[in-house]
Amino acid sequence: MSGITLPKIILGTSSLGNLYQALSLEQKKAIVAAAINNADGIPFFDSAGKYGAGLALESLGYCLKALKVNPQKVFISNKLGWLRMPLTTAEPTFEQGVWKDLMYDAYQNISYDGIMKCYEQGNELLNGYTAQFLSLHDPDEYLNSACTDEERKGRFENILDAYKALSHLKATGRATAIGVGSKDWTVIKRITEAIALDWVMFANSLTVYSHPKELLDFIDTLRCKGIQI
Repeated sequence: MSGITLPKIILGTSSLGNLYQALSLEQKKAIVAAAINNADGIPFFDSAGKYGAGLALESLGYCLKALKVNPQKVFISNKLGWLRMPLTTAEPTFEQGVWKDLMYDAYQNISYDGIMKCYEQGNELLNGYTAQFLSLHDPDEYLNSACTDEERKGRFENILDAYKALSHLKATGRATAIGVGSKDWTVIKRITEAIALDWVMFANSLTVYSHPKELLDFIDTLRCKGIQI
């Protein structure tokens, strides 16, 4: 990601997907406007198809357009792996009780084709805006949901196929950078050993309280490789 200056604060967009409470479009627009007005340079929004079954991406695109934000003057990150689908039950089948007043459901598809579909659907929902920073959503949770060692092995192969899709998107100029975020730093380590990444995000696995030497050594390795943290 040489030549790109990112702001110190990146705005998460789960609230735009009605996390825990449903917000009006006017409330969402006010949130996005405040983020833009207080951004240190180009504003950066992090979103995901899982957030409100695509509602967060859809709301972000609506707000940016309503605020007349130049698509070249905003950074968007999309964590891929979940696709919107029709809602056929009383409430969504994923993370029940978490997302409010949704009109759609979502399902997970970790594969080469699945990631390509997630990328295309995400940009459609953004409606005139595109995600330049791409990653796989919670690969650690995907691995941990395996019931057997054999299934876990197969799921890691699916993850590698997903990253082949992300690498293709970057190689063809449709992504600026690809990365990984995980609550389990050993999963990040395993992925970076197999795939060339631009950035990694440690979700609560590196803290003042918990910072094992093995993790600190791994971070030194990432820095030597020029991978941003």
